[in-house]
Amino acid sequence: MLSQQDQVDQAITYIKQLKERVEVLKRRKDEVAQGTSESRSNNSEKVMTTCTLETPAVEVRELGSTLEVILISDLKKKYFRMQEVINILEEEGAQVVTAHFSTVCDKVCYTIHAQVKITRLGIDASAVQLRLQNLVC
Repeated sequence: MLSQQDQVDQAITYIKQLKERVEVLKRRKDEVAQGTSESRSNNSEKVMTTCTLETPAVEVRELGSTLEVILISDLKKKYFRMQEVINILEEEGAQVVTAHFSTVCDKVCYTIHAQVKITRLGIDASAVQLRLQNLVC
């Protein structure tokens, strides 16, 4: 169990990461908006969007007694089966609540929300991330 100071430090670090992410997303939004206005002003030119996400990618976030798992993989390459991911989450003490996926360009983004089964025991997000990285990579 983390001390109160450690929890505050983690929260501060997380907030800083979120601020950085917001700035990146704002810049990306502005770039897309500029590209859209350019394509409207000149109908003869086409604006192409390219996806440059590295795959496979795994991100696990602990949000209180909830885990958010984001997996990104290639559309054409099968790195893992969803059942394997769910099994790892269940073995680590989580229960899947929702699972969604979306396809962008040639990438598939999976988002899984899981609830900790026994809240007083919690869940080790870093262990989940490590196991999922070993599965996916």
